[in-house]
Amino acid sequence: QVQLVESGGGLVQAGGSLRLSCATPGSIFKLSDMAWYRQAPGEQREWAALITRGGSTNYADSVKGRFTISRDNDKNTVYLQMNSLQPEDTGVYYCNAKTKESLIRRVDYWGKGTLVTVSS
Repeated sequence: QVQLVESGGGLVQAGGSLRLSCATPGSIFKLSDMAWYRQAPGEQREWAALITRGGSTNYADSVKGRFTISRDNDKNTVYLQMNSLQPEDTGVYYCNAKTKESLIRRVDYWGKGTLVTVSS
């Protein structure tokens, strides 16, 4: 079974920073664009950031300028550096691998999530 393992969540004060990590099996990582999603309490899951296999990035407007997604292809790990955190950033953050298993098939793998709480 494919498992993505997130880490780095925790409690931080408003204005603070946190870095999330997501370890991914190498066979999956090398074939995958990687993304972070988040789900605030009582709300739907939303996309936050994307990094392609080639390193191109995209961000949701809500996190643009504050969050940075990156990947280490030697460690098979994707990161989400979160700065200037605000209470509305609170939620469970999920790592997502958008894996191209073949030329015609893409599947998604998910981590179990890591909780980020921003206090105020």
